Amino acid sequence: MTTKEIDFDGGILVGHDGSDFSDQAVLWALEYGKLTGQPVTVVRAWVLTTAPRPRTWEPGYMPPLEDFAEAVVERLEEDLAPLRTDFADVDVRTCAVHGKPAPRIIEASEKASMVVVGRRGLGGFKGLVLGSVSEQVVRHASATVVVIHPDSADSTPGARNVLDSSLADH
Repeated sequence: MTTKEIDFDGGILVGHDGSDFSDQAVLWALEYGKLTGQPVTVVRAWVLTTAPRPRTWEPGYMPPLEDFAEAVVERLEEDLAPLRTDFADVDVRTCAVHGKPAPRIIEASEKASMVVVGRRGLGGFKGLVLGSVSEQVVRHASATVVVIHPDSADSTPGARNVLDSSLADH
């Protein structure tokens, strides 16, 4: 099912876009969730240009949005697998939401005890002009926001999983 709202009922909300910075945000949230006993929901927002190709894709056939959402969740689960190994006792949930990340995270922040985001993600020049997801979330979220900075000041975001299309919407 394609959703435009984050399936979230409280706890810690983390935005993840596949970047190393968002991995650091997830690790911080998992550690905090472990310490506080709170569930951690990791969300990935997507649009058609950022979603991985679903298994049902073939030339000349446009799969339904539900297939893209499923592909996003599969990729998110793959990204999170190595991060979750030391946190088996933390209730971790994943969610793919159709739309731009900042508005979706801000909407869900009303139910969150805390929102955790990386300082930078996979966005490029467009993100600099329009404002980053983390900046928008800090300005507009209803919950406390923690922004995780990179391990070193000169870090640039890395991406293990280059998505099938433009990353400009991040």
